[in-house]
Amino acid sequence: MSTGLSTPVGVPGVGAGDMSYVYAVGRASSALDMLAARLPGVDGQPLRPVEGGGLCALVSSVPEDAFSEQGLTAQMEDLDRLETVARAHHAVVDAAFTVPPVLPMRLATVYLDDARVAAMLVRQRSEFQELLSRLEGHVELGVKVYADPRTAATAPPPAAAPSGAGAGRAYLRQRQVQQRDSRDVYQAASELAGRAAQLAEGTGASRAVHRPQQGQLAARAGVNVTNEAYLVPQEHVAQLQRELSALAEGIPGVAIEVTGPWAPYSFATAVVVEGTDSGGQR
Repeated sequence: MSTGLSTPVGVPGVGAGDMSYVYAVGRASSALDMLAARLPGVDGQPLRPVEGGGLCALVSSVPEDAFSEQGLTAQMEDLDRLETVARAHHAVVDAAFTVPPVLPMRLATVYLDDARVAAMLVRQRSEFQELLSRLEGHVELGVKVYADPRTAATAPPPAAAPSGAGAGRAYLRQRQVQQRDSRDVYQAASELAGRAAQLAEGTGASRAVHRPQQGQLAARAGVNVTNEAYLVPQEHVAQLQRELSALAEGIPGVAIEVTGPWAPYSFATAVVVEGTDSGGQR
């Protein structure tokens, strides 16, 4: 990171040693300007619009010592602090999505000053405009499929455990049934995920595949078999939610979780390409 900050003159909330934190990018409009005037950013700092190339970035000031490369590394290792920053970031993006479309920027996207934010908007105008056109009139739905063989067992436990050789044979039979049930449940969950993708495709939705969630991240009992997101035209959202939620009815051991609609994080985060005029630094 360069330390040669050039601080915008006369901008409230911008001081020496501050950096520009970018939350989202949209088309320049009075609606985004008004939104910026009433929303707080990270640590309650006021937002401001920064324009360039017909686009508008929602920006707030953050201290350089906390958001330089070294400062960011320390913050990302502090889970409580990371959650605070993430909540503030997502709150701005969710509010901005009421003035669609907007492109959410990655968490902790920072620039040395507003001038470099504006230059980035000009430099990547074509990419941003293409993404904004793709997202217009669309929202994101999350779809997770879970398999839980424990809830689908077909063989009841024996009334009385046999002894001797009979106990070993009974145990093997029970294990065989459990393994068969487990295979059947995972196969059913995989087939259900395929039907979900077909339903979404029928609405013209785009699909993004994420890593299945494990441990504390998983929202339900069982194993998260698939974790996907769909970019869905707004006019098809309600019907698709109903159809997806009904897919697991009558399938023992299989559950589906449909979340949203959300701002389209899985489809909207732009890849920021740094210019060479600043030595590749933001």
